[in-house]
Amino acid sequence: MKWGILATGTIAAKLAKTVAEMCSDDEKIVAVGSRDAERAQEFADTYGIGRAYGSYEELAADPEVEAVYIATPNNMHFDNSMLCLKHGKHVLCEKPFTTNADEAESLYHEADKRGLFIMEAFWIRFLPLYEKLLRIIEAKELGELRHVRCDYGFIAKGARRERKFRSELGGGALLDIGIYNLGFLHMLMGAAPETITSEVHLNEYGTDDFSVLQLKYPGGQTAHSVQSIGLQMERQAALYFDKATVYLPDFQMARSMTVKPVEGEPYTIDCPFEVNGFEYEIREVTRCVRAGKTHSEIFRPKDSVAVLRLMDEIRKLWNMKFSFE
Repeated sequence: MKWGILATGTIAAKLAKTVAEMCSDDEKIVAVGSRDAERAQEFADTYGIGRAYGSYEELAADPEVEAVYIATPNNMHFDNSMLCLKHGKHVLCEKPFTTNADEAESLYHEADKRGLFIMEAFWIRFLPLYEKLLRIIEAKELGELRHVRCDYGFIAKGARRERKFRSELGGGALLDIGIYNLGFLHMLMGAAPETITSEVHLNEYGTDDFSVLQLKYPGGQTAHSVQSIGLQMERQAALYFDKATVYLPDFQMARSMTVKPVEGEPYTIDCPFEVNGFEYEIREVTRCVRAGKTHSEIFRPKDSVAVLRLMDEIRKLWNMKFSFE
């Protein structure tokens, strides 16, 4: 796959490094675009990319680019994705895919209409460890899954704090990292929750910097989720089954999990990454494009939309003003 990268920030650099290390794969970054031509050229020089553009429009119009990875701020994802689709490019867009579910549905419809592939970059869904975990859940090897808890938090400082919290940029902890928590829970539960209760702390920007969510699902399962960009928290998760508890020391960078049976000795399942974890979603994009698909059957449009719709509902509970209104 011949990739273009739209934007030059930290997450864009991670994808560029990943592709560079995927030596056995037919993946190549051929162009990068930024609103700053100097930054684009610096990024291109750093990662050995052939062409650098000083606008997103120029990147989208590059005839050699097959797929575009969109790594701009949250509030720009919809417009940037639509731009690339209208130029005939396949799209992998960073999460949150858009700032609301209606925009997401619009992008999926546009991609289908044009016969192009598009996917939200919820990369943890493709990790090998989660393939094993989902098989365990489906086969009921540990009995019924009853409850899940997950925590994720860090402290945003300096200029990064303003970028993470400003409502006009799609800021707030829920959109920024809560999508990991809620996407993780959706992956395990396979359905939207029936009831939601929550507590939230709003910051000086009017967006959330800490929240606690209690969710109840149609099958009777429950979940507890904490997300913050004002507190340092380990990315831990625990799954409580009838016959065992499964502990994930880092549910985002999920390389291992420990199973503690009610009867018997604990054991650990290890699934190390080949590169850094991004390689699996990159391969999924290429596999689907080569097969002529407009979406992945592993992380489906309805999964992406369901999580975004849940976040819409939660923000309405908080009486938060949506950045897109």
